[in-house]
Amino acid sequence: MATWNLDKTKHHVLICNGSSCNRVGAEEVTQAIRSEIANQELDPYIHTTRTLCNGRCHDKCVVISYPDGLWYKDMKPHDAPEFVNSLKTNQPFFKKISHTFYGEGFQRTDGTVKGISKQKETVIKASKKL
Repeated sequence: MATWNLDKTKHHVLICNGSSCNRVGAEEVTQAIRSEIANQELDPYIHTTRTLCNGRCHDKCVVISYPDGLWYKDMKPHDAPEFVNSLKTNQPFFKKISHTFYGEGFQRTDGTVKGISKQKETVIKASKKL
């Protein structure tokens, strides 16, 4: 089991590999981003984590970057070079941003579906069990 040295890490990239994202190429997106990081010799500075569902299936494939708090939608393997360059230069990959964290919550970009509230979904699931 690996234990990565994160001392130089500046960005943590979470790549959704939930079932909806996987059906449209999440593994290919994951490998393209990781390959681009390696090609640019940025492994000490950008750490990636493959996740399960991040709850934004409509936005598939979803990639999240921290500490900047940016959520990206509709990511494709060919987006990897521009995405990694955006991390390297600390300039957001604007055309793919779905949500931006502003300290008190997230704001959606134009054209991003709002989604349902977690509370409403919980009530719907609970009522179906009855």
